[in-house]
Amino acid sequence: MTLLAVGVNHHTAPLAIRERLAFPADSLTLALKDLRQVRDISEVAILSTCNRTELYCTADTTDEQSLIEWVANAKNLNPDSLRPYLYTHYDSQLIRHMFRVACGLDSMILGEPQILGQMKTAYQAACDAGTLGRQLGKLFQQTFSAAKKVRTDTAIGSSPVSVAFAAVQLAQQIFDKLQAQTAVLIGAGETIELTARHLKQQGIGGMIIANRTQAKAQLLAEQFNGIAITLAELPSYLAEADIVISSTASQLPILGKGSVESALKKRRNKPMFMVDLAVPRDIEPEVEQLPDVYLYTVDDLQHTINQNLDSRRRAALQAEEIIDTQVNYFLAWLRGQNVHNTIRDYRFQAEQMRDDALQKALAQIKNGAAPEEALTRLAHNLTNKLIHTPSAQIRDAAANERHDLIAAAHELFKLKK
Repeated sequence: MTLLAVGVNHHTAPLAIRERLAFPADSLTLALKDLRQVRDISEVAILSTCNRTELYCTADTTDEQSLIEWVANAKNLNPDSLRPYLYTHYDSQLIRHMFRVACGLDSMILGEPQILGQMKTAYQAACDAGTLGRQLGKLFQQTFSAAKKVRTDTAIGSSPVSVAFAAVQLAQQIFDKLQAQTAVLIGAGETIELTARHLKQQGIGGMIIANRTQAKAQLLAEQFNGIAITLAELPSYLAEADIVISSTASQLPILGKGSVESALKKRRNKPMFMVDLAVPRDIEPEVEQLPDVYLYTVDDLQHTINQNLDSRRRAALQAEEIIDTQVNYFLAWLRGQNVHNTIRDYRFQAEQMRDDALQKALAQIKNGAAPEEALTRLAHNLTNKLIHTPSAQIRDAAANERHDLIAAAHELFKLKK
């Protein structure tokens, strides 16, 4: 049995190809069951994210051609046009790959934690579809254990490397408790959504989301129990903001010095923390001149992000050492499964010899032979059959100077010298 994987990711394929190869959640069960029907494939799981699609299998072959053809057929692509973007992993190479993926070591953002949840989703989908077996199921469990150990024993996920997370981390340094603060988020794109998620996780007291289109602001506000407003309404709410984080695509500033100054007067000079994540800037640089305003830009945060990336790279080296150990654990388990199969086959062979010898002895007794004579022949014949093959192999080992096999025979059969 071979562990086999075929996949594409952000290293090997452009977005246009990754989009074509993605498996939506509502079609995943059908895809898993169909893939399970491919010749020589016995267990399957599919990991599908915006940055990668990977097919994990146990197979009776090391030829990945049938997997490539299945993917190409499922996505209406030519296998030859697809092959340059694909990579293939086998056995120990696949085990290590899955561990590294789950730990975020193969991610676009080093150490990002979302991929582990996506792998757990892939595992659950395969469980629900009934396409996992003993080996692949155990591999997923070992993968989750390896990722947990890396997260626990290294600092790979403790240092933020996104501007959204860095902004929230900086806000925590300025305010003792975010539970008592109100944040105004300007924009409704991916960066603001990620900022809102981090603020929510840190227990922000209140959240106001301002956007040019209120409908988009409303969608975000509903997710995070916030209030949605338009940019035109922003001056009326700005005085409530302890924290302002802005990220829009506007070509002109959203907040000027005058509007912030007016808000500060209403706040009676209570400090205001502001982060401008936009390029071009959403907040006029002159705002920094106002007392009681702490204004930061993307460039201010970049130093923190670079330091944190260095920290993650150092943690990644530790993670690789942990993964080496975890791979060895799983390979030992696999070898144990092979031993079980060997013992089963050896026992079956011995039982066949026993049954054949017993049937002959019973036939002899039925034909009038004395029981003692029949039992003596049974013992003699059975002993000869049991030792014939090992004896022949030992003689061959001696002829070929395989002293290791002769020594192994002494240990295996507990022979007395």
